[in-house]
Amino acid sequence: MGKIALDDLVNCPVTASLEVIGGKWKMLIVHLVNNDINRFGKMSMMLKDISKQMLTTQLRDLERDGILKRVIYPEIPPRVEYFLTPKGEALIPVLKALKNWGVDYVQAGNKVPEEVAIETDAVTAH
Repeated sequence: MGKIALDDLVNCPVTASLEVIGGKWKMLIVHLVNNDINRFGKMSMMLKDISKQMLTTQLRDLERDGILKRVIYPEIPPRVEYFLTPKGEALIPVLKALKNWGVDYVQAGNKVPEEVAIETDAVTAH
């Protein structure tokens, strides 16, 4: 890999990727949807410290960027579920690589910051 000048960061593929999936919550949301936790209420329960407004914003961003698809079922009350799009499914190998890196990180004695805690009982690691 060649060195990247600071001027190149604007058009850098890593910068572009992080614009879409960066931040505290987006990859956790993708992880939940990939594990069939695809309704707002369940996501809100699983992501302990996320506000409803932040979850709504993150879901809208992921939908806008083509990572998630929102399906509204014509029921009363309406039911809304989120699913990965093909673009979102393309992130799963990235998510698995992050998971593997995280396993090594934790096994090396590093701690997971508490503010990123996720309720893990209902999430299976694929």
